[in-house]
Amino acid sequence: MGRERVVMAMSGGVDSSVTAGLLKEKGYEVTGVFMCLGAEAPEKGEHTGCCSPEDARDAQEVAKQLGIGFEVLNFQKELENIIYYFVDEYRRGRTPNPCVRCNRQLKFGKLLEYAETIGVEYVATGHYGQIKTLEGQKRLCRGVDKEKDQSYALFAVEREKLEKILLPIGEYRKSEVRDLAVKMNLPVHEKGESQEICFVPDDDYARLVAERAPELCRVGKVIDTQGKILGEHQGVFRYTIGQRRGLGIALGEPAYVVRLDAENNTVVLGSREELLQQKLGADGVNWLVEPEPREPFTAIVQIRYNHRGAKGKVTPLFEVGEIGKRVQVDFDEPVSAVTPGQAAVFYIDDMVVGGGWIE
Repeated sequence: MGRERVVMAMSGGVDSSVTAGLLKEKGYEVTGVFMCLGAEAPEKGEHTGCCSPEDARDAQEVAKQLGIGFEVLNFQKELENIIYYFVDEYRRGRTPNPCVRCNRQLKFGKLLEYAETIGVEYVATGHYGQIKTLEGQKRLCRGVDKEKDQSYALFAVEREKLEKILLPIGEYRKSEVRDLAVKMNLPVHEKGESQEICFVPDDDYARLVAERAPELCRVGKVIDTQGKILGEHQGVFRYTIGQRRGLGIALGEPAYVVRLDAENNTVVLGSREELLQQKLGADGVNWLVEPEPREPFTAIVQIRYNHRGAKGKVTPLFEVGEIGKRVQVDFDEPVSAVTPGQAAVFYIDDMVVGGGWIE
């Protein structure tokens, strides 16, 4: 019987490179795949996005060092769908989360489809999360390094695909991964991390939105929660819930963006207290446990990537044809900056029960 085979998503970074090395050490037959997304290259000497020509060369060099196969797949067309979603969410006055979409549609969508077509059993990535077997089921759990945990960004991956996913570095802390890169003599062991959105390599998302949807660059009103006009803005998409800096309006006291009204082209400012909410609704829920919850349950609910989570009651809502695809979350204590378009992910201990998109 031959070795189990795995397609490894290699970005040219430290995390995915070490993951490939760990898989080889565990006896897998590894094929590294660099996903070419067609994003413009960063300025020379500056590392920003995750799919530049420099990154492709780094991934190929790591694959050569490890003695594993290497391929480049062109996913530019698929990325365009994610960029369309990204711009459309801003058009609707929402704040998108393209990494969640990319994980579902590309890394564990198109890449998994590719693996299946060539008869490969698994897909692996360098995400800091864990797939554990609990109560006879594969479950998505937080990574050991809670500061680097990326399970939040993986909530939308379909439950049945967890059987085919490997996340080796979820068992390590970031510092340990760096040490492993040195031990493996990987050429990227000192490479910096990419924090930016891969298709916004200059980190200027407003420029991209303005280029793709110039009709959104409309002057509108900035008002307070009582309706008083405070000033003007150059496009609702330039703001996000909870924003305090860069408002261009001096009120003599701290002010925050508390609401975005795309229909009326209005930005609403308020106090820190007015940012607080006791509950939220989420739709498009993806449940990662079987059977799917039908009764309210208590969970820690994380409402953005860097949020530590807040305790609350999650109530599945049942509608014709949409059983359990919407939920209401009632928090024990008010939470700040609930942002439509971001994800609300439900945890019991370190296990992801499911998650949905904040309405």
